[in-house]
This record gives sequence, C-alpha cells and structure tokens, in this order.
Amino acid sequence: MRGALEWDGKRHLGGVLGGLVGLVALSGIAGLLITAAVTPTVAITSMAAAGAIDGFDNLPSELQINALQLPTTIYAKNPSTGKQEPITRFYDQNRVPVKWTQIAPVMYDAIISSEDPRFYDEGGIDLVGTTRAVLSNVQGRSTVQGGSTISQQYVKNVLVQDCYGSVDDQSLPQDEKDAAIQACYNEATNTDGPAGYARKLQEMRYAIALSQKYSKDEVLLGYLNIANFGGVTYGIEAASEYYFGVHAAALNLSQAATLAGMVQNPNTYRIDLPNNAANGTANHFALTKQRQEYVLGRMRDAGKITAAQYSDAMKAPITPKITAPKTGCAKTTVPYFCEYVISIVQSDPAFGKTAPDREHALRQGGLKVYTTLDPRLQKVAQATVAKYAPSRWPSYGYGSTIVNIQPSTGNILSIAQNTHFTTTPSARYSGLTSIVYAGDHVQGTSGFEAGSSFKLFTLLAWLQAGHSLNEVINGNLRVIPHITNSCQGDWTNQDNTIIQNFRHEPGYYGTPMQFTAQSLNSGYLAMASQLDLCTVMKNATKLGVTRAKDDKPVQMTDLFSVLGSNSVSPIAMAGAYAAIANHGKFCQPRVIARVTDAAGHDLPVPKRTCTQAIDPGIAATAAYALQGVLRPGGTAAVANPYDGTPLFGKTGTHNGEQTWLITSSTAMTSVVWSGITDNHADPDLDLYKAYYRGIDLAEIRYPMSERIQRAADEYYPGGPLPQPEARLMIYTGHYPSYSHHTTKSDKKKHSSPAPTATASPAPPPPTRPSPTPPSKPPRKGH
Repeated sequence: MRGALEWDGKRHLGGVLGGLVGLVALSGIAGLLITAAVTPTVAITSMAAAGAIDGFDNLPSELQINALQLPTTIYAKNPSTGKQEPITRFYDQNRVPVKWTQIAPVMYDAIISSEDPRFYDEGGIDLVGTTRAVLSNVQGRSTVQGGSTISQQYVKNVLVQDCYGSVDDQSLPQDEKDAAIQACYNEATNTDGPAGYARKLQEMRYAIALSQKYSKDEVLLGYLNIANFGGVTYGIEAASEYYFGVHAAALNLSQAATLAGMVQNPNTYRIDLPNNAANGTANHFALTKQRQEYVLGRMRDAGKITAAQYSDAMKAPITPKITAPKTGCAKTTVPYFCEYVISIVQSDPAFGKTAPDREHALRQGGLKVYTTLDPRLQKVAQATVAKYAPSRWPSYGYGSTIVNIQPSTGNILSIAQNTHFTTTPSARYSGLTSIVYAGDHVQGTSGFEAGSSFKLFTLLAWLQAGHSLNEVINGNLRVIPHITNSCQGDWTNQDNTIIQNFRHEPGYYGTPMQFTAQSLNSGYLAMASQLDLCTVMKNATKLGVTRAKDDKPVQMTDLFSVLGSNSVSPIAMAGAYAAIANHGKFCQPRVIARVTDAAGHDLPVPKRTCTQAIDPGIAATAAYALQGVLRPGGTAAVANPYDGTPLFGKTGTHNGEQTWLITSSTAMTSVVWSGITDNHADPDLDLYKAYYRGIDLAEIRYPMSERIQRAADEYYPGGPLPQPEARLMIYTGHYPSYSHHTTKSDKKKHSSPAPTATASPAPPPPTRPSPTPPSKPPRKGH
C-alpha cells in the first residue's frame, strides 16, 4: 500500500506519536476490557490490570495486508483505435481500486465526519470513544460497543477479506469450504462475550501498528477501496458507478453522504433494493435517507459543509441511477466467443494447477485477459448467422456457427452462433444454451461428423505418397475389399458394402483434381484403398484435428471414416485448413493473446505453438486441388465471393445431418457449420427437408460462407496462393477406351485395378449443377 499516495509527513508523524501514546494508555484500558469480559460486575484489581497490560503488549502487531479480490476483465482490441476495450468482467467482489486523487474530497469529508471525526489526531484508536465504549460494556452489556476508528474498521475488513483465501485445500467440497470461510468470518467479526473482547483487543493492537506504518491518507484510501457497499459491491469506485452512474471523483454532496452512511450496515442501507416496507420487509430507501441525514448533520457540525448546503441536501431525495456492471458472457454482444475464452481460463494450467485455483484466478485474481477477437469480423459473422440460421428448430436440436482463424498466427477472430446464450438449464429444442458449438468437450460438445471436409487429410496422404493430382484412377462405385491401417488395424469389407455418392451420382474414372472439386466419394475411396490410413490419421493429428469428445486421434478403421464419420470441432477444422494456407505450418488456434495481473505485469498464457506440420510443397499442391471446389463446376462455386482474392476450400455433408463449408485465403480461414446437435434415433432427420426463409438448412452454408469470406477478404486481404509442385501434377494413367465415365450398371464389369500409367492427359471435369435440394436425402459425405 505504501507508495500509492503522496506521503503526508506532518500527519504521518502525528499518527506515529499518537500511536505510541495510545499504546501506553490502551495497556491500562486493556486490563479493563479483559477483566470486564470475565467478571463484569466485580471491581477490577490492579493485579488483573497489570496482567492484562502484559497480555496486550504481547499480542501480534504486524497485520499482513494481502492483495484485494479484484475482477478479471476480458478485452478485445478496437481495430479503429488500436485500444483494448473491455468485453466483460468476472468477479466475486465488484471492485475498482482507485488512487487518492480519483475520489472527490467531499467523500473523504463525509466518511471522516460520520465514522471517525478524530481520525487525523488519533493513533489508530480513539481513546475517548474506546473508553466510553468500555465503560458502557462494563455497566452490564455483553456485546462490545462502538469505539471503532476508521483504522480499526480497515483492520476488520482486511481480516474479513483474508477469510476468502483462508481455505488452503481448494479441492474440498464447496460446502466445506463455505463452512470454513463462514467460521473465519465469524471469528473476524465476533462481538459477543470474552471472545468479542479478545477480538477487539487484537483489532486495536493491529490498528495502532497500522497507524505507525502508514500515513493517515494511505489508511483512509485503503479503507475506501476495501469496504463493502452492499451485496457484491466493494470499494468506493464500484459503489459510485453502481448506485449513481458516476466515478468516485465526480460524487456530489448528497451522493457522498449516502455512500458514507452505507458502510455502517451495507446490506440495510441499500438504494438498489425494492421498497417493500408495506410487505413487512425493510424500507431501504427510508432507512438510507435517515442514515444520509445523520452523515449530513455530522458534516455540518464538523464545519465541512455550510448550513445552506446541509438544508438543501436534507430536502432533496436520494436519486440513484443504478448502473449494473457488465459481468459474465450473457450480457455481451459476443457471448459464445466470451464463453470460449472463459472455458480456456477455467481449464488451462496456465491459470492454475487445479480447477478451484483457476476459478479463484478468474473471479478474484484481477487478471486482464486480452483476446484475439476482431469485433468487425465478429459483427459480420453474428449478423450472418442471425440472417440465415434459425435460433431453434421445433423437432430437433439445431445449431449453426461461423469461425474465423488467421493462418499466420492461429488467432481466432470470431465465433458466432445461432442460439441464444444462457447458463440456465433450458427445455429441449429451446434454442437456449451455453454450449459453444465451435469447440469441443471443454466447451460442452462432442463435435460433429466432418463429412467430406475431412477428405483434406486423405488428399495430403495421397500427395505424401508421391501420387499426382492428375493420376487417373478408377473412381467408379464398386466394392473396396480392403483398406490398410498400420496404426489402428486393417479393415476388410466383409459385407461387400458399396458406399454411394452424393445424390446417388455414378462414379467414373478420373483424377484427384476432379474428385476433390466434385467431392466424389467413390473417387476418394479409390484413393484411400491405395494408402495407409495411418498416414491419414497422423495428418489429422498433426493439424490439430482429433475426436472432439476426448482429444484422442480420429479412428480410421473403415471406409466411412475416410468420408468424415469422426466427430470433430469446427475450430479444429478451421485450424487445419489454415495450416494449408500457411504453407503447411500449423499454428494451434488461440483465443488469448496476453494476460497480465492487476498491476500490468505479464503472466503466462496458454501454451500454443506454430510447427511445420506439412511439407510446404505438399500444402501448396493440396491448396491447388482445393481451389477447384470454389471454381465453376465445384461443389462450392456458388459460395465464391469473386472479389479477386484467391481462395480454396471444401464442402462437407454427413447423412443430411451435418453440413460444412470451409474456405480460405492466405490471410483468413472461415468455417461455416450447420447441423443437428442432439442425440436422436430418427433416421429421417434431414436438413435438406427443413426450410428457413426459403432455403433449406443444408444449403444456408453457401450464402453464409460467401458473406463472411467477403468480409474477411476486405479486412484481411489475401495474397496469391503458391504454385503446386510440378512432380505432383504429372499426368499419369489413362481412361478406358469405352468412356471416361461408367454407370452404376458397369461397376462389376469395370472394377479392375487402376490402369498402368501413360502420358495421356486427363479431360476437364464433368460439370455439376449448382446445389439444389435433392429429391432424396443424401447418404454420407459431400
């Protein structure tokens, strides 16, 4: 606390001398207090008094003043000004510490006049007031009465604050911790019987030592910063803002007198509680007005205000302007981004070894958490979700989200969601939830099947094996008898299963360039049959994609896994595609850029790294293939903003229940997901059959993606995509002489292995119509 104010030498010296004199005098009074506690009706002997003096002198005198409980504030940078602006705060005690000059002088006058008129003349205790209180108690009362100076009140507040940190074992059940804190509080505030006298003595001893160590101004400022002003409002600045909507420096006489009166009984003198006197509850306004009038009278008597000021303030009603502080995520404009940030604070070891430690840091540690949010992109993302995705669907749980990640840093710049945020348990299908669909099990979700957006990892494995994008292979609908997985076990197609293409389209002989642009399932299964799926799994892991429910590697143990049957998170998928845009360098997604303590000192942040996960040439070649998705004939051509920015991307659909569209430039990756969120047993659930504002819920990803990627390209202009590796673009193989297409009826006749390589070029991909509602629900990926 020393150094927070300019030192007042004269007052400090007076306090020290007064403290020494008070210590000698109080030794005699201590004998009266202790003896009165034991035998209040018996005359006090000199021997008892002498023993009490020795006991008082031996009491601990050094009061440890620990850091105050302070709110944690979450920030985002305003791109227009470059300044960090608060999003919200989290706290057990709403407190904003201020310096001496940040409090109006009238507030100091009000608190001193009403609580301790001799504050600047005493040595931590008021001998006159204490003697009067002692004599009153000796006369037969069992409770310690009055006599508390501001220094003593400050001591009591410090001891009470320490109770909240008194439980060393944070793993105890909450009820046991609450009981321990309550026991500590009772001990710190006890006024009954011998224990009350003992506490009062210790409080006085601390107060004298306090006045010797700190200046009067420091003690007064410390008291105003620690005192409770009702409920969870602590400190004069928070009280001024909450009750009157002004800073403490701007308090007027009426407001200062009201707040000064509150400290005596902060939960009685409240002007934010309903006036329910007619119903038998406290008339808080009337009681507070009475207390304010008392303070005004003391200020007049002390010469701090004129008679005219006193008269005017007495006549005027108290006019509060209750300004509830923004706390929690629900009241923000970015609730799901906020909730994602908080989930990291509550789960990451950077904020504490145990969950209770991290919760303590969040609600009491005074952290300043600077996020990666870009309010511009977030605004567009949220408006886009609100326009195209309903907040709820009556017959099943439905969700939609947009995520933006910066490839070069892994910074998450937006998280928007269709539902309304609440932490209150809500009815099924209500559209009310605190679950962040963009996240994983840490944020309360098990993820969603990736569909064909997962084909990225097979594409990478294909290129890593030395295959070309222009290698002609048999992409017909056919039985794939066997797939290899050296990590998780091979798979044999014992049932001769043939997985269909989207819209039941036929397969054909073609190239990975074609298969990628048109998301042909049979083509990718043909590619997978020539690979070790262990490599596919490892690619996903290296790029941050694991099972959302438990962070374990994805299971590549059957044909369906190639087409995206694993449930993953939108943020993980965004991070993987961002790595392709970043020349194969994977930057783990992060939402927290910096953390400081209340004094501005940097603290550890959640560990995030950037590593070269994929060879740059492989990444460039994969991006080249994925550009075809957004070109005419590609599955996402209608989502291309055509703003001149080179883009690549991938669509994904799983059984008509989950739909994805991921797009990226070199500067920004966007993910749009729309899908069914809850467990269900209805096989007919299908987003293609659910229409909202004229568009089915499977197709809204296209206008949503176009809109958010256009904004991303404006705020973060992308550059040219790198050229593919020439060795991975060689034309190999040839088409059968009868046709480069085969029909469903031809699949048995023409199911031979891929033909030997030749130099014949592959023809252009067959065109596909723009997405329209299918006549029958699709099964598996697209």
